[in-house]
Amino acid sequence: MALASLFLLIALSPAPAGTADTAIARGAYLAAAAGCDQCHTDTGNGGLAYAGGRGLATEFGVISTPNITPDPATGIGGWSLGDFVGAMRWGIAPDGTHYTTAFPFPYFARMTDSDLGDLKAFLDSLAPVSRPGTGGAASLALFPRMRAALGAALAANFPPPRVAEPPPTDPRIARGAYLVTAVGHCGQCHTPLNWYGAPDARRDLAGSSGRLGTPKAPDITPDPKSGIGSWSEDQIVDLLATGGTPDGDFVGGAMAEIVRNTARLTDDDRRAIAAYLKAVPPKVFPENK
Repeated sequence: MALASLFLLIALSPAPAGTADTAIARGAYLAAAAGCDQCHTDTGNGGLAYAGGRGLATEFGVISTPNITPDPATGIGGWSLGDFVGAMRWGIAPDGTHYTTAFPFPYFARMTDSDLGDLKAFLDSLAPVSRPGTGGAASLALFPRMRAALGAALAANFPPPRVAEPPPTDPRIARGAYLVTAVGHCGQCHTPLNWYGAPDARRDLAGSSGRLGTPKAPDITPDPKSGIGSWSEDQIVDLLATGGTPDGDFVGGAMAEIVRNTARLTDDDRRAIAAYLKAVPPKVFPENK
């Protein structure tokens, strides 16, 4: 816990100054890129944006997503910036309980301090929505007897916040790496989990077979046979903007939802993602196909 506390103190260092409106606008863009509204809105039942209540099938069973509007009783209105950073970086709720990795904090841990501050500024700017049963992300917490075990496993095995290989030197690739491995949490679907429910770093973006109840997803490294090595950057950009694939088809299922996020990015950011995906090392794990 001492190490986690140290990182939390670092995370709480003052962010660069900026106007409130600018911070909110930046936070809104990050929320769109991360698809926060997709998970935290019960669209199928006419739910209000960010008010939670959507049932998501996860490796931990069906989880009702929490209310992340600033309602103080049923949302995150009572959270400090420190509470928010603890949840986003370490998966720890303000009451000390641990979230499951159905909440992609292993990826959000890589977000910068300023971006986390902007994201919270945006969420704080939303109209509070009272929705009992979705308070403070409680629905993402494990059963009490499992919390200590998960906390110990994460403390022993959780990698420090980092960006996946290769070490980006090109600014465009660096931006793409940040969007893929942090904000967009692409590995949440495209990377299999290890035994304690965290992403297997050896298999970043190499596809998942759907073990442990996670979604089945393809290899998106540049392997020419199992991955997207034959795709051009323009074809990747087109998929991110429209959902269209090089063979004239369109993505469906969970990826169709992701495209609704990536379609809201700037063209420069979509091109940065494409450049990064073309730059990562090809990886082949046949059992994931």
